Amino acid sequence: MKWNLKHFFLLTASTLLMAFGTYFFKFTNNFTFGGITGLAVLVARTGLMSAGDFNLIASMLLLIAGLIILGKEFAARTAYCSILLSVALSVMERLWPMSEPLTTQPMLELCFAIALPALGSAVLFNIGSSSGGTDIIAMILKKYSSFDIGRALMISDAVITTASFFVFDIETGLYSFLGLAIRSFMIDNFIESFNLSKYFNVVCDNPEPICDFIVHTLGRSASVCLAKGAYSGKDKYLILTALNRVQAVKLRNFIKVQDPEAFILISNTSEIIGKGFHSI
Repeated sequence: MKWNLKHFFLLTASTLLMAFGTYFFKFTNNFTFGGITGLAVLVARTGLMSAGDFNLIASMLLLIAGLIILGKEFAARTAYCSILLSVALSVMERLWPMSEPLTTQPMLELCFAIALPALGSAVLFNIGSSSGGTDIIAMILKKYSSFDIGRALMISDAVITTASFFVFDIETGLYSFLGLAIRSFMIDNFIESFNLSKYFNVVCDNPEPICDFIVHTLGRSASVCLAKGAYSGKDKYLILTALNRVQAVKLRNFIKVQDPEAFILISNTSEIIGKGFHSI
């Protein structure tokens, strides 16, 4: 139950964060990067309907298509976030109607239009979910063609972003392409930051105090290997362990006091699969 509540909170908070960044910074500046919300900006320009209403209708149609073509399992993972994002955008349009950007600094607005939805998307991707939209188009393309998901998303987003040059102006188009280029890198960096852990290689003469601290104080485990120094020719012990960032600081400080002569190699890693980290 505790895990389900945490999962539900992350889904809700990250989706609302995406909605906030999209409505207040993306829609008002006519930035067209980012799939269905980008297409919604183009449609809103025609005056047929608002960006929020178009996003709601398009997302529901894509969700139905995903249910029919990709199956119930895919729709179940995507439905909540997709509906919440679309409804939130429509509600924001009615509660806080905006006819112009919040500030007169388009670059500042672009930064928030990229960062907030990218952070929300990264959280969703990290817990195995999605906000729908062009993700569904990409999955359908992959099922019936040789395109992989990444390439299909890139193509669909690039086509929508290119249209901004013709619908708006060159400046808006350039800002949109800049946002499209930065967005993918920012999502990857956010995901790596969420999963960042520290991998330790500790070379020492006496591994017992260090291993005891790792097991009984930090609640982790370690592997100990017998090694030999290439220069000294003496027998050494090599301790291998993986820790989160807080635990890594504690272990480093402990070794500094307990065994100042120990040789420590600390590496950043975002892919640790096993007990205590991520399951396969």
